[in-house]
Amino acid sequence: MNVIKNRSKNTRELKTYLKTLEKINNIEQHIEKLTDEQLKGKTIEFKELLNNGKTIHDITVEAFATVREASKRVLGLRHFDVQLLGGLVLLDGNVAEMATGEGKTLVASLSSYLKALEGNGVHIITVNDYLARRDKELIGQIHEFLGLSVGLNIPGMSNSEKQQAYNCDITYGVGTEFGFDYLRDNMVNAKEQKVQRPYHYAIVDEIDSVLIDEARTPLIIAGKDKPSENLYGVCATVIKGLKAEEDFTFDRELKVVNFTDKGLNKCEKVFGVENLFDLEHSTLFHSLLQALRARVLFERDVDYIVKKGEVQLVDMNTGRVMEGRSLSDGLHQAIEAKEGLANTEENKTQASITIQNYYRMYPTLAGMTGTAKTEEAEFRKVYGMDVISIPTNKPNLRQDLPDMAFLTQDQKYKQLVEEVGIRYKKGQPVLIGTASILQSETVAEALDEKKIPYQLLNAKSVEHEANLIALAGQKKQVTIATNMAGRGTDIMLGEDVAELGGLHVIGTERNESRRIDDQLKGRSARQGDPGSTQFIISLEDNLITRYVSDELERLTPKLKTESTGLIKSPNAYKLIDTAQKISEGVYFQFRESNLKLEGTINDQRGVVYKLRDNILESDDVIDFFMKQLEHIPNEYIAAYCNSDLLPEEWDISGLQTALNDVLLPVISFEGKEFESIEELQQFVKPYMEEHYNILKKLQEQNDIEEAARNVGLFVVDSLWKKQLEAMNQLKQGIGIRQYQQEDPVTLFQKDGYSMFESMYQEIEYQLSVRLKKLYEKILQKDS
Repeated sequence: MNVIKNRSKNTRELKTYLKTLEKINNIEQHIEKLTDEQLKGKTIEFKELLNNGKTIHDITVEAFATVREASKRVLGLRHFDVQLLGGLVLLDGNVAEMATGEGKTLVASLSSYLKALEGNGVHIITVNDYLARRDKELIGQIHEFLGLSVGLNIPGMSNSEKQQAYNCDITYGVGTEFGFDYLRDNMVNAKEQKVQRPYHYAIVDEIDSVLIDEARTPLIIAGKDKPSENLYGVCATVIKGLKAEEDFTFDRELKVVNFTDKGLNKCEKVFGVENLFDLEHSTLFHSLLQALRARVLFERDVDYIVKKGEVQLVDMNTGRVMEGRSLSDGLHQAIEAKEGLANTEENKTQASITIQNYYRMYPTLAGMTGTAKTEEAEFRKVYGMDVISIPTNKPNLRQDLPDMAFLTQDQKYKQLVEEVGIRYKKGQPVLIGTASILQSETVAEALDEKKIPYQLLNAKSVEHEANLIALAGQKKQVTIATNMAGRGTDIMLGEDVAELGGLHVIGTERNESRRIDDQLKGRSARQGDPGSTQFIISLEDNLITRYVSDELERLTPKLKTESTGLIKSPNAYKLIDTAQKISEGVYFQFRESNLKLEGTINDQRGVVYKLRDNILESDDVIDFFMKQLEHIPNEYIAAYCNSDLLPEEWDISGLQTALNDVLLPVISFEGKEFESIEELQQFVKPYMEEHYNILKKLQEQNDIEEAARNVGLFVVDSLWKKQLEAMNQLKQGIGIRQYQQEDPVTLFQKDGYSMFESMYQEIEYQLSVRLKKLYEKILQKDS
């Protein structure tokens, strides 16, 4: 206790938690004396207290002490005080920042148990299947010992298996799978097919990776659509012949490409069209733009790999292949064409949601990571979470050596090999962190030249990950890894390695955020072990050339260097820090802007999914449809009979045709004259009532409920898919409209609302028309 208090310096954030911790420790001896049966009985006791008006905060001290004791008996692991502190932070719906090796997996056992007692389900979210299964099988033993049910939610499970998993008190799983299940639940044709319960509480492991780094990538469920034959292949050929700057521009900082007028003219000439911006050529223009993006923005062995004739996407944050994932809107096919591969079927979005909007649906969200303080403002603003730093259980002995920056990448790799060689010779294990597959292979080639043996871990060798990581802390072991080695894995030191200085980590390039650099450093010196880190970088690295190229050009002639190319000038190191801060700012602005744009789509999604649920769950779907559609005749009257016109100027013939499209009784205005809109409305009203009575009578005679329900779901789903595609195209083009001196977000909201209003009117119209056709079909069948 005193050690923790001294190291935390009585920080305001931890004061309250330290008082609660003291209370937990004070009753530990009492809890230790309980028999297994008495300890298990605590769960029933806690539930009764909650049912009788107590809150989880009233029972926190005893519940945490109970979980700690259960862990000791079941796993032989006693929670450290710092782990209890982490658990208290999670209970309050905040982020616990805990160093690597501090046992975050065990921390999750505490608040998950307490929140599960409320009976509404707890989700514990990990970054991959392996960790979800491992944590469920390990930590799940504690919860099962205490009488709670524990489930696992991973890809490939059947509907019934998923329902069973979600109905458990605590469900472990992969974050993306929870999100996809949400989308799939809103595509089912019967409420019994849904797998999820209403959201209650979630704990996200490596929360900064999930909520910050992955926030750029939406979750998309797509249907397949056969691409136009040879179109992407032809476009790839045309784009290959275009020249940078002359025919297209590339903003390295924002990663945006655009055709110049000259480039557009070339494309129009090749395809024999006058104006690519004409509506009739929209598909061709879209395909050309995707081909340009595939050529400029996507690099082989960095953004994707080609394996067994397939393009496989690489997650830039983890270095892992994203199994089964493909880019939508023809971009994947454009990359395939660029690589000379046969085109697979194109993805058309059927349902989507951003990571940000998905996780904001949880009433209480919490998480753990080793690196979050740098993004605390974003956590607070977007998710309403504070970041609380938890002190380490043992003092951190890691030595972070100053960066070594070189003029060129060749000089950098030369120094890197020399550094690895020195440490390899004395037996110290080395982990080399790289930013991409391509870079990991470049490092491997450099080590090959000096005949230094190594293990290579990247997306091409993922099946060997567990073994390679297990060996990374052994004597004379050199491991080259992409960011995939950064999270969810602990590297244990081999015999006598501590005496050699522990694991030495070398970063070969500053990453796009300090957090990723810190994650790499955190591989070394876990739980009081010795260790060291150093970044060996160059001014030719991607981060520098992308964000501060102009400043670099001015600074380079003034730099002082050694014969090896090592830069001595402090200004260069300041510039590298500046580049990283710019990068962090750019991505923050991107996420902020995307959140605002997606907010509009999210609002629309909420309305559509609510309508869908009403159709699914209504006991009288015909009655529900009638209430939805009862205003349609008056809308038609307003459209065809403008109140500003004289009655003789009204389009009565058009109104009659429109009404007969949706009403079952045939309406006729022949020989009728009306003096006012109200008079016209009163004339139509009995027809509407007769229409309703016919459907109700038919409902009593025939079982048309399910048929009507399916018709309703089909209409809503098909029009929502079209709306999603239209909104996506609107979002992609919204940046160009900044030149109109208007706020693009406001424009997007305005146009999006107008499009949604039209879509909703179309839903109502289609429901009316299809209900009438359904009646006529059943009538025909009966006769």
